[in-house]
Amino acid sequence: MDEEAHSGFPSWLRWLTFTRLITLVTFVAIFAMAARIPTDTDSWWHLQSGRWIIENRAIPLTDPFSHTRLGEPWIDHGWLAQAAIFLAWEWLGYGGLVLFLAALVTAAFSFAWMQCRQANMWLRAFVFIIAAASTSIIWAIRPQMVSFLLTSIVAYLLYRFKQGSIKSLWLLPVIMLIWVNIHGGFAIGFILMVAYLFGETVNQLLHMWQVKSDATPVSADPQGIGWRGIGLLLLVMAICFLLLPLNPNTTQMWSYPFRTVGIGVLQDYIQEWQAPDFHAFYLHPFIWLLLAALTVFGLAGRRADFTELTLVALFAYMSLLAVRNIPLFALVNAPVIVRVGTQAWARWRGQGREWSSSQKGLALAVNWLLLLFVLLVALVRFADAASIMTNEAEQAQTLPVGAIAYLQEAQPAGPLFNDYNWGGYLIWRLPQYPVFVDGRTDLYDDDFLRDYLLIDAAGNGWQERLDAYGVRLAVISPYSALAQALAQEPDWQEVYADDMALVFARQTAVP
Repeated sequence: MDEEAHSGFPSWLRWLTFTRLITLVTFVAIFAMAARIPTDTDSWWHLQSGRWIIENRAIPLTDPFSHTRLGEPWIDHGWLAQAAIFLAWEWLGYGGLVLFLAALVTAAFSFAWMQCRQANMWLRAFVFIIAAASTSIIWAIRPQMVSFLLTSIVAYLLYRFKQGSIKSLWLLPVIMLIWVNIHGGFAIGFILMVAYLFGETVNQLLHMWQVKSDATPVSADPQGIGWRGIGLLLLVMAICFLLLPLNPNTTQMWSYPFRTVGIGVLQDYIQEWQAPDFHAFYLHPFIWLLLAALTVFGLAGRRADFTELTLVALFAYMSLLAVRNIPLFALVNAPVIVRVGTQAWARWRGQGREWSSSQKGLALAVNWLLLLFVLLVALVRFADAASIMTNEAEQAQTLPVGAIAYLQEAQPAGPLFNDYNWGGYLIWRLPQYPVFVDGRTDLYDDDFLRDYLLIDAAGNGWQERLDAYGVRLAVISPYSALAQALAQEPDWQEVYADDMALVFARQTAVP
């Protein structure tokens, strides 16, 4: 329903049709949703890594930030994105970080939006807002968000190829070469290509079977890319694979995704790697999208496109294995739900009625007022998220700001033991104290991470493990088991305390 206003209105006023209004409001809303205070603790070590890269004009190949892995090989797969994050900080401070995140999210959804141009506008806007809510669980200042955008770009290029654009396919090697230098999530690009290969092969086989059953000449599937297209996609996928070593870590990136998912502690203790607990309301938008996908396929009244079915089934399966995959399901399948849902809507609902001229005139005025209101809300939200005062207040409530100020002034001797969740912030704010552990789980192996967990829980033998790492200083939560244990140790003294963190210093030499 894209009404045209009558000629009595100025052209600039007539420009804001209902279709354009819904598009603009949807994307301004998504931008406003993504304009959030940087709270993810991993953001800080990414920021420090970007600073290291810019200041040293090099890419770290060994760990420069911890004392437990100092100098050991480290695959900093997000180096290019980290440099961009630091430059955003250098130029615009917190505003640069907020803009970086909001722009990436908005751009990602714009490529998804372009995959359903002819869809019902109301349905498209509604599904995309739900999809945005579903993906918001990973919105943070880190290279993963550039990977999020590249996922959407690859999905768009594959969709365009399916629509007949051969040149879209040849952009994939360029995208994959950029991706392998930005984030280890480049494997998602190959997953999308495999999904298209599988789905299009099944589409073609089903079409051949149907034609043969009807005793008509065999032709290409009108919904698919045909055998030639399948061969081209396979060739491009091979080229992408061969280009992967063109990065600072060379051939190691071929196996990097498999090594990361093989870290057992990720699945055991880190929430985003665990299966979703649907008692948590923030995961419910994923359930709504999954139910919507099942519903629209049932109501569409046409032979299902097996590529679309594969995308839904594959990413739903991945999402049920790990929370971090839910945003991929939402981003990849929002256009699928909208396209199939539009067909179902047309079948069961029919066409909407035309608006009268007077209604169109009133609608134009309301359109502009609504757009201005949404823009104002987005601007206020962005300004608040970019405010130094707001960010410092948030950090004081969630991070050991007071403990860091004490350490900067008193400078007690290390090495340091720290809470896992604070490692990234300490790397950024307190670089003179190499950390014990931080969010770079690909650097710390299972044995080390289990050592950390044993010490933090004050389990059997925690003193010996702490001594083995030469620790003389601890920055920990006052509610941790280790805090209670250190308070009972005569060799340790509490030298700083507030509601957020305790600092313990060792009074004797490490045995």
